[in-house]
Amino acid sequence: MSSNSLMKGAAILTIGLFLSKALGLIYIFPFYAIIGESNVALYSYAYIPYSIMLTFAISGAPNAVAKFVSKYNTLGDYDTGRRLMRSGLFVMLGTGLISFIALFTLATPIAEMVIKSEEQVFTVAQIANVIRWLSLALLVVPFMSLWRGFFQGYGIMTPTAISQLVEQIVRVAFLLIASFLVMIVFSGKVETAISMAVFAAFVGAIASMFVLLYYWRKYVPEFDRLRATSISSGEHISMVTIYKEILTYSIPFAFVGMADPLFQLVDMLTFNDAMTSIGLAKVTDEYFGMINFLTNKIVMIPVMLASGLSMALIPVITRYYTQGAQISLRYTVDKTFQIILFVMLPATVGIMTLSYEIYYAFYSQSEAGATVLMHYAPIAILFALFAVTAALMQGINYQKWVVFSLLTGIFMKLALNIPLIKLFAADGSIIATGIGYTTAIAINVAVIVIVLNYRPTVVLKRFVLIALVTATMAVVVLGVKWVLALIVGEPDTKWLAILYVVVCAPLGALAYAAITLKIGLAQNVLGERITRITNKLGL
Repeated sequence: MSSNSLMKGAAILTIGLFLSKALGLIYIFPFYAIIGESNVALYSYAYIPYSIMLTFAISGAPNAVAKFVSKYNTLGDYDTGRRLMRSGLFVMLGTGLISFIALFTLATPIAEMVIKSEEQVFTVAQIANVIRWLSLALLVVPFMSLWRGFFQGYGIMTPTAISQLVEQIVRVAFLLIASFLVMIVFSGKVETAISMAVFAAFVGAIASMFVLLYYWRKYVPEFDRLRATSISSGEHISMVTIYKEILTYSIPFAFVGMADPLFQLVDMLTFNDAMTSIGLAKVTDEYFGMINFLTNKIVMIPVMLASGLSMALIPVITRYYTQGAQISLRYTVDKTFQIILFVMLPATVGIMTLSYEIYYAFYSQSEAGATVLMHYAPIAILFALFAVTAALMQGINYQKWVVFSLLTGIFMKLALNIPLIKLFAADGSIIATGIGYTTAIAINVAVIVIVLNYRPTVVLKRFVLIALVTATMAVVVLGVKWVLALIVGEPDTKWLAILYVVVCAPLGALAYAAITLKIGLAQNVLGERITRITNKLGL
């Protein structure tokens, strides 16, 4: 796959992820209005253990299967991937069932780990009940994840993107309608509304399965044609051998998929204790919801590029590595880092510059929430860099180092979380997360540099240039904010906060785009297509 093909595959996944993430953010506004800020934590308390159990159930299936299928397709052996697909669907049904039973059974013990003080808002029974409703999604999601991975192994990214989008649309629609009916129409309990909201994950997964079935029927004739030309019938590769290879891929993928939930789990198990110890028990649930749900939702939007790029990247890196194409391999690594920095740095600084206005526009007027968002925003760059460096290492078969780097990062978070929270309150959790991710990324980059004999000279030069342009963009945004304050006043109402975001964000993005295009930075980073467009425009 050429660099343009990589960009196309990444673009398809990224567009799908962008729309999905956009829905995942937009629904928060009405949902937040329906249940209130103080009840958001109950929703997030359930999703953290669910995310971890889901990762165990999936066991890195989408990316592991994509890598496996891509490898054998490159060798001309299309039969082996089909055999994996056929048996793997039954395996995923089994792991989903086991994970459902485990989470359903452990709901109460998990809830007991969260409640550390009678001053907290929620009870053990409330949290356990919500976790049980959410566990139903584990019956379906692992099954469809393997399907997505199979398509990606063939370089077909549309089924994954569309199925994720449909899943999100159905989930959000069910979530909002159900919570509205419970809270507004029937004046029910918050616990019931949130239980229905998390059950929406199961409903969305069912809808996604029908989309994947449609694409399977569409592409199966082509898959059958390729299978007929397979250079091997697959008889020499036993299913035991296939699953051994899949496990070597999937375990690191599973760990990578659990990165954010594991860091959040550390907060879930230690945050309330630490906050209670410094006399903040009454607000610990609120701050936990801010860090692990409300602000996390915002900063994860730019991270979608890293998610899309890493999913498209793994089959490409695997293909180059299998073919021994070292020059193409190093070029792809170089280009990947540049793209991530080109997008993530200005996005992060933009969120920091408009943190008060963004938090007010999305949720409510809150100095505490805005401060958490401003301090949490830089973590987005670390999320993206970890996802991409982990994908690169898995593509070159250094999966064990991914596990090592992540476990080291988690250990740093675990060791530092409580002392840092005692020193800096809620900010301590953010600092500990930053240190943990930075440690993991440093290990990943060191391995990539050594194994590929990679020199990040160009990336470092581009980073300096990107940072300078980003600083200029921030000055533009601050200037626009100053002008708006003179014209319409300070953003002390929700509509004014929205106005600030709607005006400042596009103008900041426009300034960044104009400068990078003018100096040729965008063309160098994003490739030939951007160059052709700028030539037509005379830039």
